[in-house]
Amino acid sequence: MSGPDSKRRARVEALVRYLCSPTCAGRAPGTPEGVAARVRIVDELRAAGASPAGTDGYLQDVPGCGANVLAEVAGHGPLAGRTIVVAAHYDHLGKRFDGAVYWGADDNAAAVAILVEVGRDVALRRRPGRRVLLAAYDGEEPPHFLGSTMGSMYHVAHPTVPLASIDAMVCMDLCGHAIGPEGLPAAVRDSLFVFGAELSPGAGELVERAAIPGGVYPRRADLDLLPPLSDYHAFREAGVPVLFLTCGRWRHYHQPTDTPDRLEYDKVVGTVDYLAGLVQLLRERPGAPAAFDTDARDDVTSVGSFLTLARHLAPYTSGAARTVTMLEELAADAAHGPLSAEQRLLISWMMSTFEDALA
Repeated sequence: MSGPDSKRRARVEALVRYLCSPTCAGRAPGTPEGVAARVRIVDELRAAGASPAGTDGYLQDVPGCGANVLAEVAGHGPLAGRTIVVAAHYDHLGKRFDGAVYWGADDNAAAVAILVEVGRDVALRRRPGRRVLLAAYDGEEPPHFLGSTMGSMYHVAHPTVPLASIDAMVCMDLCGHAIGPEGLPAAVRDSLFVFGAELSPGAGELVERAAIPGGVYPRRADLDLLPPLSDYHAFREAGVPVLFLTCGRWRHYHQPTDTPDRLEYDKVVGTVDYLAGLVQLLRERPGAPAAFDTDARDDVTSVGSFLTLARHLAPYTSGAARTVTMLEELAADAAHGPLSAEQRLLISWMMSTFEDALA
């Protein structure tokens, strides 16, 4: 990797390592380490060319928790008053009772670094389109998760831009690791799941169009195959179209072993490139407000994504062949109409099985 990509990788890795350093150890809300992380993120967003968008400069105080970091890149042209939110939480679990630190490199320092770099890309492009609100949320982890002190829940309850102006919210969580062990094909290890495109007509096409040959592989699936997992939930409940980008959980999830040396930085940079393109497509998307259907489904695409992965895995594991057969049967049924609730539960179970097997 050389040229601009090498510089981007160096910035990404430097930010991840700082957020996982003793200065920010654990990044628990309301601690000096959480404040240190917040200060660095503000500095990074300012240097990236994003303007303050909080209630106090770049900050929005979250009572009982800490503070969100909010920045924006202004829109241009007839859609300038509309908004795309791009978000990742920056907090983590702090320190264990025995003093061990939960470093949170994958959860969620890598996604914060992606957020900053996407903001830099949007600021440099200066192309027409919606404003981009860059949100680094506090309080995503327990005990704040899904409560009133969760940063994203508080932001939706106390919005800094009109909720009616938001045409998409893109959330990132667990975006720093390769999927599966070394030796698996890039089509598996460099996959990036994109949940939620079915909720807004035309969003799926943009998710596919943003793909870059040789980059990450976006794998679309229905958001309802998951329980609420991250900061997108509050926005969906408020009627905002959402996209959730993740590589899923792995064996270092919520462990002190989630350290910067275990991340795949080329994949992280590839995710920056992919998401920067997707954000620009969302900025330029015609029509406002964006249509939203919280009950929409896309069984064909969901099954197709997991069938593609199962076929790639078949030469490497005996169980994948049986999974391929099951998914082929589901694909045939989906081609003729909506799957039953029981069949969708089966997809969720297989998705969880994939996650566990590749962790």
